[in-house]
Amino acid sequence: MFSKKTPDAAAFPVQKTEEEWRAQLSAPAFKVLREHGTERAGTSPLNAEKRPGTFVCAGCDKPLFDAAAKFESGTGWPSFFAPLEDGVATTTDRSFFMTRTEVHCADCGGHLGHVFPDGPQPTGLRYCMNGVSLAFTPAKEP
Repeated sequence: MFSKKTPDAAAFPVQKTEEEWRAQLSAPAFKVLREHGTERAGTSPLNAEKRPGTFVCAGCDKPLFDAAAKFESGTGWPSFFAPLEDGVATTTDRSFFMTRTEVHCADCGGHLGHVFPDGPQPTGLRYCMNGVSLAFTPAKEP
């Protein structure tokens, strides 16, 4: 559909050591992207981002979501109904006594969030992303 299954971290093209990631990322971004953490709901300034542009991976700058796919989900995290083609990869997450679909950056494997089947049309999906795992690049004005 919109993402590809990725079997393990070694399959991602961007590889860095833990020390390199720690040097590059803020402590909150490292916790989410590299340790599968979750930021507190409602804390990301990207929730309010409404300009045209692209949301990219905070770890490797891979384009992940077009701003046109962003919607207000009421969850407190930036949410999108579809990623860009080849932007994300998914794996099965069986933590916390439930099964969910975890979303990763397709290039560096950074943990972004989860995807749920309760989003708006046209996909019916809600890519619920940690804002700290994303950066925003505004569209260039014509």
